[in-house]
Amino acid sequence: MKTLLLLRHAKSDWSNPQVADHDRPLNKRGKRDAPRMGRLLQDENLLPDLILTSTAKRTRKTAQAIVTVSDYTEKVKASPALYLAGPEAYIKVLRGVPDKYRRVMVVGHNPGLEELLEQLTGTMTILPTAALAEVELPITQWRELGEETQGKLRGVWRPRELT
Repeated sequence: MKTLLLLRHAKSDWSNPQVADHDRPLNKRGKRDAPRMGRLLQDENLLPDLILTSTAKRTRKTAQAIVTVSDYTEKVKASPALYLAGPEAYIKVLRGVPDKYRRVMVVGHNPGLEELLEQLTGTMTILPTAALAEVELPITQWRELGEETQGKLRGVWRPRELT
């Protein structure tokens, strides 16, 4: 079995309309919520073996905040293919993950993450900013992942629900 963690980037800052979408930073709430989710990963024993992220500043900063507050020691790998990606792009990137990684987290964007989650579990789940979903996949190798793969939704955590 492989486990996929889907994390939507933390809340981004829209205060400067001159900043390109790809370069938007996290806002105050995002800077608060991203480390909270990192602590949750640690506390729930969900720390990934590998973190993949979009190249957008808000996803990279979200991943960086998680690394800072957790025991994650691997390098975070940024992929341009994950920027505003749909489910097909996520699956393509994940199919290239080495099999030594059992639990992989993807830090990405909506609507693609919600669409991927629905495709893999058959369940429509709302992922607000900084929300995390855990999906258990019935595969032993990442290259087996496909559009037809039916995983099991193990949990969803939203920052506003954390104490």
